[in-house]
Parts: sequence; structure tokens; C-alpha cells
Amino acid sequence: MRAAVVTFPGSNCDRDLAVAFEAAGFAVDRVWHKDTELPSGVDIVGLPGGFSHGDYLRCGAIAARAPIMKSVAEFAQSGGHVLGICNGFQVLLETGLLPGALMRNAGLKFLCKPVTLKVENADSAFTSEYAAGNETIFPIAHHDGNFTADAATLDQLEGEGRVAFRYAENPNGSARDIAGILSENRRVLGLMPHPERAIDPVTGNTDGAAMFKALSASLVAA
Repeated sequence: MRAAVVTFPGSNCDRDLAVAFEAAGFAVDRVWHKDTELPSGVDIVGLPGGFSHGDYLRCGAIAARAPIMKSVAEFAQSGGHVLGICNGFQVLLETGLLPGALMRNAGLKFLCKPVTLKVENADSAFTSEYAAGNETIFPIAHHDGNFTADAATLDQLEGEGRVAFRYAENPNGSARDIAGILSENRRVLGLMPHPERAIDPVTGNTDGAAMFKALSASLVAA
């Protein structure tokens, strides 16, 4: 299995994401934002957290127009798996691979702390090692994590079972407590909290390891 982790200027979780993939048995290719093609044989693309291009214009807006993103979009549209975490989630929204927008936190403050999430959908390659309705803890670290969409889009996400995780106690004002959403085919996940920062007992939390284990098992089975 191969994972490609994209680095943009200002990414600061790219190494963390690569380590999380490697711990789950993936070979990892590091991809620069100016590259135009993904490596051959890639099974999943990871878009990491950070502050791509200094969060100028809108968070993720400049990164979404990077040369590599055309290849990432084509990969996703052809059925490939893509995981966007924090800033990576913002990039996915800016590319149109997922619906909605991430606005400034309701309290207008940067938030950095562990949060409790409720697993809403355990029927995806990302969440199959969790159980629907269970709670898990991931860290957050964001200033613009307030997920927003119109009522029709929110109803569609709910009705199609595409809300992957929900905040147990909403930290940022996200509509309907949404922390992460899936694409229609459930092969693209955008998530504000950081599972890659919760994979090692040294950090005191290994709840995120199940996501990478799930991906490994699902892609092997495929």
C-alpha cells in the first residue's frame, strides 16, 4: 500500500501524517505542491494540517489551486481515497471535492485542545475500526474550523449518512456540531480534528490509530 502526503508552503503536520501512515503499514511518498502528477501506484492521498500559504485570501484557497491539486482531484473523481485534515479539509472544500465552507471560529479564538467526538458513520474506509455512536478523542488546533453550509446541503449530508464525526461539545460553532464529512462515495474524508496526533502512547492518546488501521485493512481488502 502506498500513501502520498502533499506538502504546501506552511504545512506543519505533513511529517505527522506520514508517520501515521507508516505506522499503519503504508509506504509513503512525499509530494511537493508544485509537482504536477501523483506517484504511480498510490492508494490514498493525505492533505495535512498547517497554514498553507499563510492562510492568505481564505484558508486553503491558494493551496487548492496548486499544480498538484489537479492530479489529486482527478484521483478522487476516479474513486481514489483522499484524507484532508484541518487545513487539508479546508483545501478539499476549496477544490469542491466536499461541500460547505470553514469559517472563523465562533469565539474568534485559535483553539488547541483535545476534543471528544461522536462517531456518526462507521461504514467507510476511514471509520470502520470505530463503532457508530461511540466516542473518541482527537486534538484540534485551528482558527477557522466553523463548518458552515446552507440548510439543503446540511440536510443532504445528514440524509446520506455523510457526517463522519460530530463534536460532543461544539468548540467552534460548526453547524449541527459537524467535525468531519464524507464524499458521496465515502472515499474522501475532510476532518478538522487531528487523528495523526493521536497514534502514539507517548502523547497519551492513541484514538487516532484506528483510522489508519481502518484504511490499511480496507485498502488491503480492496
